[in-house]
Amino acid sequence: MAVTDPVADFLTAIRNAIGARHRRLDVPSSRLKNELARVLLRERYISNLKLIEGRGQGILRIYLKAGGEQGGVITGIRRVSTPGRRVYVGKDRIPRVLGGLGTSILSTSKGIMTDREAREAGLGGELMCQVW
Repeated sequence: MAVTDPVADFLTAIRNAIGARHRRLDVPSSRLKNELARVLLRERYISNLKLIEGRGQGILRIYLKAGGEQGGVITGIRRVSTPGRRVYVGKDRIPRVLGGLGTSILSTSKGIMTDREAREAGLGGELMCQVW
């Protein structure tokens, strides 16, 4: 079965692992998923990530951070731009998630970055997802 939206599948795998209180998660690797995971690591939503080389495309192993009684540090993760409805924002229209407590992740001409990094660089782009 062909995957039509690998980013949505990646975010859903993270959401399901957090709901099941897993400490780690294995997903098929790609350059885009790797960059998204690096942004989550940089923003301290996950504790570590490792690329496991193997046959085919490899595996991206994500180590989730443990939070309080509710499970992980990530309480919500949402896909904004989909293959059927792309959402682009200009540098002045980048939304804040929960008044700045969450993070929007954008795909810009300079690569995948957070909303704060895009505002500082003066870039807009495709609003891929929001994490809080």
